[in-house]
Amino acid sequence: MRNRFVLLADLGGIAAAAVAAFSFRFDVFHFLEVPGFLHYLAAALILKPIVFYVLGLYRRYWQYTSITDLGAVLLAVGASTVGMGVVVAVFRMSGMFPIFSRSMPVLDGVLTLLAVGGVRVGVRLLAEQRRRVRNSQANGGARRVLVVGAGQAGTMVVREMERNPALGMIAVGFLDDDPTKLGKRIYGLPVLGSRASLPEVVAKHSIAEVVIAMPTAPGPLVRAVAEGCREAGVRSRIVPGVFELLDGKATVSRLRQVEITDLLRRAPVQTRAEAAAYVYGRVVLVTGAGGSIGSEVCRQLAHAGAAEVVLLGHGENSIFEALIRLREQFPDAKLTPVIADIRDRDRIQRIFERFRPAVVFHAAAHKHVHLMEENPEEAVTNNVFGTKNVVDAALAAGTERLVLISTDKAASPTSVMGATKRLAGDIVRAAARDSGRAYVVVRFGNVLGSRGSVVPLFKRQIERGGPVTVTHPEVKRFFMTIPEAVHLVLQAGGMGKGGELFVLNMGEPVRIVDLAKDLIRLSGFGESELPITYIGLKPGEKLVEELWERGASVEPTALPDVLRVAETGSDGGQSLSALVLSDAVTSPHQVVERVLRALEIRPERPSGAERPAGPSLS
Repeated sequence: MRNRFVLLADLGGIAAAAVAAFSFRFDVFHFLEVPGFLHYLAAALILKPIVFYVLGLYRRYWQYTSITDLGAVLLAVGASTVGMGVVVAVFRMSGMFPIFSRSMPVLDGVLTLLAVGGVRVGVRLLAEQRRRVRNSQANGGARRVLVVGAGQAGTMVVREMERNPALGMIAVGFLDDDPTKLGKRIYGLPVLGSRASLPEVVAKHSIAEVVIAMPTAPGPLVRAVAEGCREAGVRSRIVPGVFELLDGKATVSRLRQVEITDLLRRAPVQTRAEAAAYVYGRVVLVTGAGGSIGSEVCRQLAHAGAAEVVLLGHGENSIFEALIRLREQFPDAKLTPVIADIRDRDRIQRIFERFRPAVVFHAAAHKHVHLMEENPEEAVTNNVFGTKNVVDAALAAGTERLVLISTDKAASPTSVMGATKRLAGDIVRAAARDSGRAYVVVRFGNVLGSRGSVVPLFKRQIERGGPVTVTHPEVKRFFMTIPEAVHLVLQAGGMGKGGELFVLNMGEPVRIVDLAKDLIRLSGFGESELPITYIGLKPGEKLVEELWERGASVEPTALPDVLRVAETGSDGGQSLSALVLSDAVTSPHQVVERVLRALEIRPERPSGAERPAGPSLS
């Protein structure tokens, strides 16, 4: 509705409010006899529209009236009421109002607010009704949709369906477990029942698709709804998870298919606005910046306002791709790519001298357990000597904070990779104790979707028609999404005083075979259609991973999802570091020999996970 018609409606409302105010105050039949009534009415019809225009009431699109718009109405009516009070005072001094009630402008203002606000709400309701009629006509063949979750996300999804008929979706109602919502109407649609009634509601209302609008719901709840949709024979889609929404990767109205990350979703972590304040306006260097974790660290650093993010990596292609993605999302951020190998001590020293980073996130590492069993010298030179080079360069350049991103394989290590990551953690913590700087280690388990992880492997096997290969029916791993893990890493990095080992709360471990079965179902297959075969544990692998050693001291921190851990083996005695680095060690060959010897005497090392035969290193 054009604002000129809104102005005409306002004039009628202003006049009606003045008449009603005089009628209430004096007498419904004798208000015309009150001296000055016509002067007051004329002043109101002139002054109030001018105030409304100056305060922007005729520069708004009232078909989408919101609470903010009604606040503007309240401000404009309040200002015009004050103006009318001034007019009344002037008129009284001039003798036009020999007798006049001081409460009259206030009463008139209240009635004007009701009239003017009512006009705009009416415009909104009329527009909504017209849209619904148009959508119902245009959506004759639209899919009937049931929305699970009658909260803010659910109502936003319904609103998007109504505003965009091209989606071909028409909302029928909600499901919600909140008993106070059952039977009520939300955004014009009924709450038809709880989640348990999904099969009955789908059948009764001829539902073609279900939208799961619960971005903060944990994985088991999402799994139950998705499984219920599968059993009811309807397609399901989902609102992105809370981390996708917070990080700007998606919007509530952008629906997608249910993915494995949704089924493994944890309860949302508690975030703090000041968590990454320590990187704001600082130069931050990230090693391994082309990897899954490193590139996400860079993205969140750019989002947090780092003055410059230095992307250091050995693979030029991965750094190039990470840089392109970051520049698309953060065109104003200062991003500097550096191609270098952390094993090149002189090169790393020169890089640190050039950039003088205030904060360093060390994510560069060889991570594949069975490959490092076959290539232990590569694991040692990269994970151990490379970390030593980075730490020494950071100390020389005056770096205030350094965060080593570690792995659960470093807890009671039974593999070469785990042992080298444990040694890397010992190097960082020793540097913190000797220098007094805030150098810390953050440890967590597997991340979903990282390069070389099990989920992409399973997807490729499913696309090929199977079989899906699992190492052992009882093997378990901890899982977390990449954005969530990196968010907690940044928070833990800001808490560290120096020398701490922080471990992320990964929740309960997940059986890999259950993960495979979920992926098979999400891909539209039954378990009988795609077989699962067991191929045995690979060299160095554990049956069940652990986040800290037995007997470790575990303390809570200010963040419930970050724990402070003290492992007795890390501080002396017969720790891996003491066994391997007790004497002056100058060659990777010496470290490899000692690592292998140390692993052989560890009782946790599985008998079936010995390093395969190959060139001898002894």
